[in-house]
Amino acid sequence: MRTRVSVYGIAVEDGRLLLARLTEASPIFAPGLWHLPGGGIDPGEQPLEALARELREETGLGLAAARLLDARTYAVERRGVSWSLTALFYAVELEAGAPAVAEVDGSTDAARWIPVAELRDSMLSPAAADALRMPGVR
Repeated sequence: MRTRVSVYGIAVEDGRLLLARLTEASPIFAPGLWHLPGGGIDPGEQPLEALARELREETGLGLAAARLLDARTYAVERRGVSWSLTALFYAVELEAGAPAVAEVDGSTDAARWIPVAELRDSMLSPAAADALRMPGVR
């Protein structure tokens, strides 16, 4: 069993949620799913530092403000590894700009604003599906 603590940004704008599409390099959730921008906290890194870094890598956008909304745990099996993931969810405000993946060969290959009304659990990672049910997202 491997453990990981990750941070995720929930950005909602004009009825759209900012999501990133996972690649085969995703350590925990399956490739092809849309996921919240974010990821693991590096050793010695503070959660908000990790959130700002991950948002920049996965969306190209800077973090302007963040507020902790919730924390959830997930038990996931991927590539023969059992994961215990603790996810910290933040409501975020982002600097202006168009989303674009900045990280090369990372765990995401696209970043998009997707209308919340079009989102279905089957297209989302478990964490992103949970985010849809958090206050202020729908």
